[in-house]
Amino acid sequence: MIKQAWTEAALLPTGWAKRVLLEWQADGALARIQADCDAPDGCTVLPGPVIPGMPNLHSHAFQRGFAGLTEFRAQDADSFWSWRDLMYRFAARIQPQQLEAIATWLYVEMLEAGYTSVCEFHYLHHDPAGRPYAEPQALSQALLRAARRAGIGMTLLPVLYQHSNFGGRAPTEGQRRFVQSTDDMLRLLERLLPECQAQDAQLGLAPHSLRAVTPTSLRESLAGLDAIHPAAPIHIHIAEQTKEVDDCIAWSGRRPVQWLLDAAPVNERWCLVHATHMTGDEALAAARSGAVAGLCPTTEANLGDGIFDLAQWRQGEGRWGIGSDSHACVNAAEELMLLEYSQRLATRQRNIIADEAQPQVATASVLAAVAGGAQAAGRPVAGLAPGQSADFVVLDARHVALSGLDPQDMLSAHVFASARSSAVRQVWQAGNCRVDDGRHALHDDAAAGFTAARSALTQFQ
Repeated sequence: MIKQAWTEAALLPTGWAKRVLLEWQADGALARIQADCDAPDGCTVLPGPVIPGMPNLHSHAFQRGFAGLTEFRAQDADSFWSWRDLMYRFAARIQPQQLEAIATWLYVEMLEAGYTSVCEFHYLHHDPAGRPYAEPQALSQALLRAARRAGIGMTLLPVLYQHSNFGGRAPTEGQRRFVQSTDDMLRLLERLLPECQAQDAQLGLAPHSLRAVTPTSLRESLAGLDAIHPAAPIHIHIAEQTKEVDDCIAWSGRRPVQWLLDAAPVNERWCLVHATHMTGDEALAAARSGAVAGLCPTTEANLGDGIFDLAQWRQGEGRWGIGSDSHACVNAAEELMLLEYSQRLATRQRNIIADEAQPQVATASVLAAVAGGAQAAGRPVAGLAPGQSADFVVLDARHVALSGLDPQDMLSAHVFASARSSAVRQVWQAGNCRVDDGRHALHDDAAAGFTAARSALTQFQ
């Protein structure tokens, strides 16, 4: 059965089009896009301009539970590393039902903010004592249930985490819930693959970072992944912090991105999360590999990571997407705004992401982030085109920041002028309306579940 929706304007991969008909099949896959046409009888008429749904390519769902609670001075020079200690304290307590409650609310928030799919970089595997659950995939299943209930597309990325630093150093007490042997991780992937396929989710693997896996375990886990699921995406944290770069040089004589490109078959399946601190040569080689740069501007700012050199990355025609990572902010438009603004601060220029082919910053940003995010997700969510999922966002033309503007200016106002208030009216995922009039059907129930879980988990503070 074919379903239809019509809009006055839609952002297609080739740019803005007018009077657009979207048709999709019962499985949610777009079958036809037709511009310059009238709405057929009985067709759903969408109440505003349509943009593609945004993939969120990097999420640690449990961290939404303590967002905003680390903004105090704990030592003379607070940093990512002092924040990480607080994160470990929170992670030590969380139970599967609490993780599910937090993730359900987070995924509702994501949908309300214009994200239609998420890549869940999931490293919380064991019970609070560091022992495997009777069902080793219990916490992964909690995330899959949360995604299914909220109605967001999922790429589940179980994390291989074995060491505390380069050279195979023993994990710390705070990392006990994360640690898996390579064989245990591959068994976990085998268990999860049919569960992911049953709900149209993608399964991949995330070696946490070069400091958390040895060269041997990286090589063996990638070979095992290829045997289980040859097309699976691979994500890794890399070059996020200058200390990480310095430690990698001390260990190997090479910088992290340089070491990875020399040692691993980095290609289009890979997402290099953060990749903040690269030389020009590293950036050029990594961009030309086809890997996606996973940029998380609000988290990178919150943690004091530094500023990604987007101009350097684009010299190699590098692909990129956005993620909300630690979820200090859950707003696709705000990630794009901060990415552009950070580039302006670094270069002392304006309109950095725009180019001659697409001079509108917001339009260029959305198209690039959707394409890169879809590649990183390993799912057909690359925009409004046949064969892709019917994932799209209807902008709220009634919002005062958007009212009276033409569609591409509405998008610009949504990204740069909506003042942290939502200019999203509807969100459709796989052809299903998940958000209407700015609210998800589960908004109240999911918020209550989140509040109860967070209250229980923050009693230790």
